[in-house]
Amino acid sequence: MKVIFYLLFLLITITSCSEYNKVLKGDDYTKKFALANDLYDREKYSQSIALFEQVYQRLPKASEGEVSYFRIGKAYYEIEDYYMGNYFLGSFFDKYPMSKKVEEAFFIKTICSVKNSPNKSLDQQETELALNDVQQFIYLFPQSDRIDTCNIIIDQLRLKLEEKELDNVKIYSKTLNYKSAVTTAETFLNDFPKSVHREEVTYIKIKNSYFLAKNSIDDKKKERIEKTIETYRTFAVQFPESKYLNELETLKKNLLQQLEEIKK
Repeated sequence: MKVIFYLLFLLITITSCSEYNKVLKGDDYTKKFALANDLYDREKYSQSIALFEQVYQRLPKASEGEVSYFRIGKAYYEIEDYYMGNYFLGSFFDKYPMSKKVEEAFFIKTICSVKNSPNKSLDQQETELALNDVQQFIYLFPQSDRIDTCNIIIDQLRLKLEEKELDNVKIYSKTLNYKSAVTTAETFLNDFPKSVHREEVTYIKIKNSYFLAKNSIDDKKKERIEKTIETYRTFAVQFPESKYLNELETLKKNLLQQLEEIKK
């Protein structure tokens, strides 16, 4: 019985493949469209794409072309080819601006961008693009019931960017790259003013500013010392209970001594 079942299954598969190839190579676009939709509905997305592409190329301005183009993009999304999904669904907005599927297409295109966002340890250019797409969706469809989802996604993407930038600050500090540590810390504080890591990053900034000033050439030393002391005083006001205060206070006293020597 198992052999018979297997043979029947094999026969059905061969017949289906034969029918698919016949429609694919044929000239009947009504059959192509019908079979493409049938395959799509049965989640055979890869097979449906080739047929939908033919229908779209033949009937780009017809309703069949519109449906085909949308389903090509969504099929790529379903098979997790997010770059191709992004391309087709993004283009759908331009090709069919009056379509009832515009909002859904743009939203799935946005999700494709989010899916392409890499791990925080990697370059975050794709994350920046995804964040831009989500914000654009909110701008284009402010009444959409997907806005709450978009806001959650924005928070997640920003958190990833924040963690990436925090890692950069720490790496520069650990490798004694004082100037880059200070610059990156300043960028972090400007980009993420409400971050829970603000105290830690400011501490890293002051510590690296101290070493940068201490190792500066004479022409730049005075200015850098004064700037570091000023940053420390602001920190002490903002974080009066900080665990870093004692350490930074010692650095400040050292800088004041150096400043007195420079003035002599």
